[in-house]
Amino acid sequence: MKLRTKLLLLTAGLSSAYIYSKIQAERRVNEMKPVFKRPGPYIFAHRGGKGNYPEHTRLAFNNAVNQNVDGFEIDVRLTKDNEIVVLHDLYVDRVTEYSGKVSDYTLDELRKLDFGYNFKDVRGNYIYRGHPDAGIVTLRELFKEYPHQIINIDMKDSIDTEAGQKIAPLLFELILDEKATDRVIVTSFEDEQIRRFTSFSGDLIALGAGTEEVTKAYTLYHSGLGHLYQPSRDTFQIPINLSSVKLDNAGFIRYLDDLNVKVGYWVINDTNEMTRLLNLGAHTIVTDYPDKANLLINY
Repeated sequence: MKLRTKLLLLTAGLSSAYIYSKIQAERRVNEMKPVFKRPGPYIFAHRGGKGNYPEHTRLAFNNAVNQNVDGFEIDVRLTKDNEIVVLHDLYVDRVTEYSGKVSDYTLDELRKLDFGYNFKDVRGNYIYRGHPDAGIVTLRELFKEYPHQIINIDMKDSIDTEAGQKIAPLLFELILDEKATDRVIVTSFEDEQIRRFTSFSGDLIALGAGTEEVTKAYTLYHSGLGHLYQPSRDTFQIPINLSSVKLDNAGFIRYLDDLNVKVGYWVINDTNEMTRLLNLGAHTIVTDYPDKANLLINY
């Protein structure tokens, strides 16, 4: 069943329940995590800012820092030897000259790959092949080398995999070891993976909402049963549309903001769209082009 159909059916059922229900839930408001106490709005460089530089490389991260971003939106995966690396895909094929699963490589083996190999500039040239700053970056290195940036971490290994089972406790241990609890946000599209992470982290670290959580919150809000929603996540980082359901709604943003749930949108690369979303009340813009966002915010 398509997501839109599920949303419509659930909305209809909840609306009926509202007619007969006489119980009003006490609304719980999140305690704001330290990571959200900096002045907003926030600009996060998507994969370091993959529009102009090879994604998840120091080339991208260095440029993003120069553009005064608040943080990086990154993805992490686990290597064969249980190192957490900053990488989006399950396979290395798209971004390097080699092939195979990330989890089948050791960190030392990944260090030999060229993560700028397949990046083309606007003229179609491979200008970063062999660049010394186009190598793999570990999450530990990211923490150490960029101490002032917020790190928004998306766990990409599926919970159904061996790497996905291992990633949550290892990630929590690394965050603690690097004393980064106040400048990280941890999330996943898989709500079960987020729940697994919280079984280790408790309420210590800011969490993003998975698809299931976003669907639940929007359905309750849209059906008039918003008072029944009890937030368990600190931020919703969402697309403008989820299937055909529009999430760029000022009322929905205000509703979440009243619960101390900060709303961010990805991936926003047009400055007019950035302006529109910020005017609606968006807290965070995730973009491939931090230079555009920097010009907008500082204009």
